[in-house]
Amino acid sequence: MKKIYKLLLVFFLTIYPIACFAQDESFDLWLSSFKIHALKNNISEETFDLVMSKVKFIPKVIEYDRFQPEFYEDTKTYIKKRSSNKKVKEGIKLYKANKILIDEIEEKFFVEKELLLALMGIETNFGKYLGKMDILSSLATLSYDKRRRDFFTSELITILQLIEVGTIDYKILYGSWAGAFGNFQFMPSTIKNYAIDYDKNNAIELKKTNDSFASAANYIGKIGWKKNQPCFKKVELSKKIPKKFLNTSAKKIKNKIKVKKIKKYLINPEILKLNDDDIVGIITPDKDIIPEAENLSPAYLTYYNYELILKWNRSLRFALAVCTLKEKISNEL
Repeated sequence: MKKIYKLLLVFFLTIYPIACFAQDESFDLWLSSFKIHALKNNISEETFDLVMSKVKFIPKVIEYDRFQPEFYEDTKTYIKKRSSNKKVKEGIKLYKANKILIDEIEEKFFVEKELLLALMGIETNFGKYLGKMDILSSLATLSYDKRRRDFFTSELITILQLIEVGTIDYKILYGSWAGAFGNFQFMPSTIKNYAIDYDKNNAIELKKTNDSFASAANYIGKIGWKKNQPCFKKVELSKKIPKKFLNTSAKKIKNKIKVKKIKKYLINPEILKLNDDDIVGIITPDKDIIPEAENLSPAYLTYYNYELILKWNRSLRFALAVCTLKEKISNEL
């Protein structure tokens, strides 16, 4: 897989060199115009000059954005890497070391501890890989770039607003290439909307267990997580299934339907113990990403909770991996 990755990266950068991502204006010129925008959004000139003085364009961030694992790894490989037995053991070890706290958070926010452990395990390998990128530079680079300019400009404005009001210290802002921060890799807008000071020490510390677990539980709970409900079920599909039911995009699961109306297109549905009245979607995540992938395999029925994880991270494979690791941890506790 590493060899394939390198070959794909060489091919990609040959066809789409970094030069092709150059904008119509220089980064410094963009930064000057962005400053005007920032000052109009409740950010003082003093704060802007202080925290943005050393911000720079990072070409590597553009490479990462264009070539994420979700774009090239087949589903089996992606899930296997992120839900290994080693990861399960590490999750259980973390839980046992913080049992009282995590149990308390589970009860208070009505979100399974296994889900929180799975999210942290996949996002940062239980806090071991928080990222070392300068978040302000990463966000500025992605805001300057045109591919998702509106989204990252909004995130950059948000993090500056949080710095302005003292919610977060700009000196500790090191994380992922995409601008995510802490044990659960919160984007600035997520910090603003869902992060909480759980231990009441007048600081939101997302690299510490107390605040990060509570904030993650608050986030997934507030967007509608339903405790002890299914996430997905792997299925075999009949070739007669109408193509309109097959989803390959994480943006929105379309043409959802009751199980009883889709059963005739499932092979051996009786072994899955399905509820006829459940409303499900169907995803075939390899089709549009992996060359020569089978249209009908792998395939999964997805439930409401699965789509909640897509709100956390818009990746079909990410959501499958989280649910898989959650189930594995649950089976061992």
